[in-house]
Amino acid sequence: MRKIKKQKIYLFALLLPFIIFVIGFEIGPLVAMIKNSLYADDGITVTINQYLTIFKSKFYLSGIKNSLIISLISAVVSVTVAVIAAYSFTKFSSKIQNRLLMIANMTSNFEGIPLSFSYIILLGNNGLFTLLFAKLGWDLFADFNLYSWTGLILVYVYFQIPLAVMLIYPSYQGIKQQWKDASSLLGGSKASFWFRIGIPVLLPSIVGTFSILFANAMGAYATAYALVGSNYNLMSLQIASLVASDVTLKPQLGSALGVLLASTMILAMWFNERMMRRIRRDLR
Repeated sequence: MRKIKKQKIYLFALLLPFIIFVIGFEIGPLVAMIKNSLYADDGITVTINQYLTIFKSKFYLSGIKNSLIISLISAVVSVTVAVIAAYSFTKFSSKIQNRLLMIANMTSNFEGIPLSFSYIILLGNNGLFTLLFAKLGWDLFADFNLYSWTGLILVYVYFQIPLAVMLIYPSYQGIKQQWKDASSLLGGSKASFWFRIGIPVLLPSIVGTFSILFANAMGAYATAYALVGSNYNLMSLQIASLVASDVTLKPQLGSALGVLLASTMILAMWFNERMMRRIRRDLR
């Protein structure tokens, strides 16, 4: 018993720096943000007017709506592409698979300002590909505008797909060859195997990946700011303009928006947990 207690104390001591880190850099700022959102602009009067201002303003509601739509679209597209891409990875040798995963891992970290700048160089109004195709007489980008809704989704999807591949790929390792052989012996086709066995097994991973991508897109700031600046109404850009702007500095209102953003992410994760429980229960 004493030995077990010593081991627990030792493990707790090892976890203590991580616990302090979580409290200091995650829980602490979250509590401060919630507290700050309940103050008026003077920072003294306790009120819920900041939330009332958000829900009464078409501008802020439009930003929330735009963020939700772009997050949903980018998450759906990224998950769909990632399911196909991760399956294609399994068809290569283990050596090539490791290299492809290394590229996906490296690409998943290429986001923010460098990614937006790369897209501007390649597909901007005076981008490399834009001018190249124009000289060749191919007007491929006549109706395409990088600094628009379409360009924003394109950039979001780019950095979401590698992350989705990294999250979904391990699930394919759980699909055993014996299952495919058994399905074939029972007269099942490849399509019936994937619809009846493969996809249900992958479904928890797909749903979990979707919720992560949705939350990742909702909180993305640097990528959108570098690409469209303040020309597009997104929730993350609104928060930054209220907290760090020299013109419309309203940190209390920005904190209220931050609370709503965090609540949306928590709600997405809660929905994901409920869906995964139901899926696992049905699979049993």
